Amino acid sequence: MNNPQHAVAEQALAQVQMLENLIPQTVTYTTAGHLLIIGAEDAIRLAAASLDGMASITLVATDPITSQDEEHLAEVMRAVEQTEALPSYYSKQVMVKGFLGQYQAFIKDDSGKELELAPAAVRRPHYDLVLDLGQQPSLTLELLPPGYFHVADDAHKLAGAVAQLPELVGEFSKPRYVKINADICAHHGSGIDGCNRCLNFCPADAIASVNHKIEVDHNLCHGAGSCSNACPTGAISYDQPSPTVLQDYLKRLVTRYIELADSRPVVLFHDMTAGDEALKALQGLHGAVLPVALEEIAVAATDSWMSALAWGARQVVVLTTEVTPPTLMALLQREHKLASDLLQAIGLEDRIQMLATTELDSLTGLVEQSAGWPELAIAAYPSNLPKRDAFYNGLDHLNGCAAANDESLSIPHLPYGEVVVDADKCTLCQSCSALCPTRALMDGGDTPALNFTEQACVQCGLCEKACPEKAITLISQVTLDRDRRQQSRVLHEEEPFECIRCNKPFATKAVITKITAQMESHSAFAGDALKRIQMCEDCRVKDMFEGIMNDPEKQLRV
Repeated sequence: MNNPQHAVAEQALAQVQMLENLIPQTVTYTTAGHLLIIGAEDAIRLAAASLDGMASITLVATDPITSQDEEHLAEVMRAVEQTEALPSYYSKQVMVKGFLGQYQAFIKDDSGKELELAPAAVRRPHYDLVLDLGQQPSLTLELLPPGYFHVADDAHKLAGAVAQLPELVGEFSKPRYVKINADICAHHGSGIDGCNRCLNFCPADAIASVNHKIEVDHNLCHGAGSCSNACPTGAISYDQPSPTVLQDYLKRLVTRYIELADSRPVVLFHDMTAGDEALKALQGLHGAVLPVALEEIAVAATDSWMSALAWGARQVVVLTTEVTPPTLMALLQREHKLASDLLQAIGLEDRIQMLATTELDSLTGLVEQSAGWPELAIAAYPSNLPKRDAFYNGLDHLNGCAAANDESLSIPHLPYGEVVVDADKCTLCQSCSALCPTRALMDGGDTPALNFTEQACVQCGLCEKACPEKAITLISQVTLDRDRRQQSRVLHEEEPFECIRCNKPFATKAVITKITAQMESHSAFAGDALKRIQMCEDCRVKDMFEGIMNDPEKQLRV
């Protein structure tokens, strides 16, 4: 390890602080200490007997006694004597839902009738805390809500829970980790379902579609950050820190390191819990490594990774741990695969690496290997760009430094890509552009046309589903040619049809020709009335009233 270089890293980290929201919005939990214990008969009795400071304890035995050992049975009998006054129930299955201070629990009696436990057992609408000693948890979430402890038969976990439960009596607050801008959400529009990406990546099941709007249950949210990374429009954004705060910190930190060391650093993203503990166990990092601690590892993804490289980092390492939830791992692996494919296409492979804590011994080798890589020019774009713009600016800068590749890379299931229109089917009705949440599709103004800007397209599918002619196809891809991607181009255009009375253009020839053919046999358009289809709205009204004035009997036929 290079000690002078290590001192430089520490100096840069000390001098550059992440700007935090000093008055964040919070969620408050209130608990009185009403506890539900679930599990085998002997386990729940022993646990209840060891607990003090609870307002009430309710027991639900899901299994008989687990051991016939005489010493164990004697201990259980003593616990039964201590807990015989507690409300006790027997049920093979217990359904639990809720969060700290507001847990509901349901069992079924012998007749199959559902019973809600808290009102029946302790005359309260809910429990505050749940201790689950069952082999299978009653709550099956990757990230469990606060106040729910699933310990099974792990004695160490049980001891920790028993020690912590009395401390969870009172009032507690936590930040609201994410916020939603419904105006740019691509989830739903005009009765049509679009993007569902955020719904697929929450390990705490805290996100739902309610009345066709994305809502976050902040009581369940753990701040995993997966929703904000999955969101293609930025409608869901992380707030602890916000994307622009994180980007600003990365830019200042990397810049300061380069000023002090006159060399390029390796940025290491890690979480503040298990990842931080693993790094401390190393008893020192390589001097070129700048660790960036995040609330959860998925808070940063391709936009932050690309920007770190563009602002001067020679390599980015993303550290995962054995407790990283599978949903977050799936998201990170998908993001890493995208970043790797793009960097390989522009000749900068291996610049972004994922590393597990079990592989930390290889970190020094990765860092020393990257020391010999060519230094890239440092990007000048600002740190306050929206998420997609930060990603594209980083990618374009790195591409310009390396291969200057202008290809379009076809990669499935991305929130990037283009819209293809079948000109023979399209009538330029503008149903698609009216629904487009990012203005990637726009009408031609005074000209009958449909224009498209690829960089703005999030592949939400609203346009494809809204098209009455089924003329739209989506293509998932990343176009490395910046000019083509940012340019507004015409997907379809037609000559305007001019009103036969005032010559004002008001539709396309194709639409008027189609409607005229469809309506020519309709009784309402018999004779000269068919010509009204070829008139603008104003002239159509004038023609109708002129006909009525000249022949009042026509009123019945108009």
